[in-house]
Amino acid sequence: MTELKKLDMKSVDVTSENIEKIGALFPNCITESQDENGNLRKAINFEVLQQLLSKDLVEGKERYEFTWPGKKQAILDANVSISKTLRPCVEESKDWENTKNLYIEGDNLEALKLLQKSYFGKVKMIYIDPPYNTGNDFIYEDDFSVSSDEYNDEIGQQDDDGNRLFKKNSDSDGRFHSKWCSMIYSRLLIARNLLSQDGTICISIDDNEFENMKKICNEVFGETNLVSVFVWNCSTGGGLRPKFASKTHEYICVYAKSIEYLPMLYAPLSDEAKKMYTQHDEKGTYRDKDFIFKNSSQNNNQKYLIECPDGEKVLPKEGYIYRFIKESFNKALSDGLVTFKKTTTGPLLTEAGNQAHWNIYIKKYLGDATGAPSTLVPKEMMSIYNVGTQCVQSLFDNKRVFENVKPVDVIAYMANMLSSDEDIILDFFSGSATTAHSIMQLNAEFGRNKKFIMVQLPAKTGEKTEAFKCGFKNICEIGKERIRRAAKKIAEEKPNSKFDSGFRVLKIASSNMKNVYYNPKDLNLDLLATLETNIKEDRTDLDLLFASILDFGLTLDCPIKEEVIDGAKVYIYNDDEEEGPDLIACFADNISEDVITYIAKRHPTKAVFKDSSFENSPSKINLFEIFKMHANISDDKELQELVRVI
Repeated sequence: MTELKKLDMKSVDVTSENIEKIGALFPNCITESQDENGNLRKAINFEVLQQLLSKDLVEGKERYEFTWPGKKQAILDANVSISKTLRPCVEESKDWENTKNLYIEGDNLEALKLLQKSYFGKVKMIYIDPPYNTGNDFIYEDDFSVSSDEYNDEIGQQDDDGNRLFKKNSDSDGRFHSKWCSMIYSRLLIARNLLSQDGTICISIDDNEFENMKKICNEVFGETNLVSVFVWNCSTGGGLRPKFASKTHEYICVYAKSIEYLPMLYAPLSDEAKKMYTQHDEKGTYRDKDFIFKNSSQNNNQKYLIECPDGEKVLPKEGYIYRFIKESFNKALSDGLVTFKKTTTGPLLTEAGNQAHWNIYIKKYLGDATGAPSTLVPKEMMSIYNVGTQCVQSLFDNKRVFENVKPVDVIAYMANMLSSDEDIILDFFSGSATTAHSIMQLNAEFGRNKKFIMVQLPAKTGEKTEAFKCGFKNICEIGKERIRRAAKKIAEEKPNSKFDSGFRVLKIASSNMKNVYYNPKDLNLDLLATLETNIKEDRTDLDLLFASILDFGLTLDCPIKEEVIDGAKVYIYNDDEEEGPDLIACFADNISEDVITYIAKRHPTKAVFKDSSFENSPSKINLFEIFKMHANISDDKELQELVRVI
């Protein structure tokens, strides 16, 4: 017998509610404490919360259960703003005008910060394969990543001749955990903001840092948002024989942004299951699934008359029911998902109780996860043959230009399960761009439109490596070339498929604006002449346009049109026939009233100019008057939000 719940008969616990609200915003602030009776309860780690809300390093003892030297600094590094921008590189891009994919070169910590405005809450899935901390030096030039030699100097692990006092890359070396934890922690803190409410992050890791990774994710995303830790059976059966046990598996930690918003997950179909899909129509490849199945249920909602093409009305036999209730069947019928086939032995009876001449099927399309049988829930163990490095090798004329590459199928498995047709997938440890390869392959195979954002530091390749000998000076060059070659191969293998094979290259750089500080006594006429513009001499109009796009929080993948009005080049970003452009920019000097009038009449959401676009202050006042007249705006604050200068 179910026990009846008693009324609380007391007022709302405001403190507990506030803790829950703070925890939703900052999961890493939640800790546990004991009350006066020794009972555990949720509490706030106020030092962590204070640090998250502070631009300065907060004093105090770090006491959370999972901590390390430098944890506060990692939070500070995540919070501090940067004066950087993204410079477009059209010549290294592919299909610049039409593609929705992005390839960002630069430090991923800076990239994640730059993407905050434009992609806050818009990324459906993040996949990363960060450094496993197996002993190699970090290549991230932030405050908490130092070379082995620098670290050894700091803690005195070298003698006077520069020789190591301890063996190299020892697992007990403190550098391997505290530095690594700080590196990944700051990045995950920012990455969480980019996930949509129903988004997930997938992190590949092995035994070296699995425990720390899980603890960090429990803090950043919240322990309750753990979806699963998938075990990938990555053994290839080859390689050198280890001293103890052969490594046969790695992990993929999957966390949700908010697990209550995560829908039911279905595993992608196996190759054997895919062979069942042999029929085709304008919607794609499908198979017929029985609409009637054995079930002793007496639920009349799933037993009703259906009229067949010749007018015969049918019902399920005893011991059978329909898969859908009548309303759902009618919708499937109107959507063209129902197939009638002639038979004399099917599980249907006529209205009079005789054997029916029809059977009914539902079309199940390949790639339609909701059509997967209930037995195909994701399994924690994935057995996918590890051919990642060989895949890249085959694309590069049998040259081994990249090592330790994840198989395309592993990432495709996760992306197929955790994202839908139009979603954005982000990988900020892009490496050889396996994630981009996977997304293009999924799009080609299932006719989808997933978009990728790759982020990779342009770390130099060693002069003795195969990659360097093949002409690749850094990892980004390998990644971009792999996307091009993979797209070509996919198109050749699936000539009838349509997928986005392009990408826009954007490179992290210092601000477009000059950072000039001069003592008044040092100023002279010659120097003043060089300060007429606050924009660096090597920056183009396109650089300024993308800086504006970032500042306004617009996505970076929209179409750009160029028009020349009265001799001035005008950029129109993401023009919509009904809503108008998201942004119109003109960076010409001394622009005319005709240019301003043209822009105002187009009713952009935002408009931006250079400060030097106007000859004097009266010209700027005139700008506002023109916009008031043609953009139907009278409120000064609204006008200041609409029109900006750089």
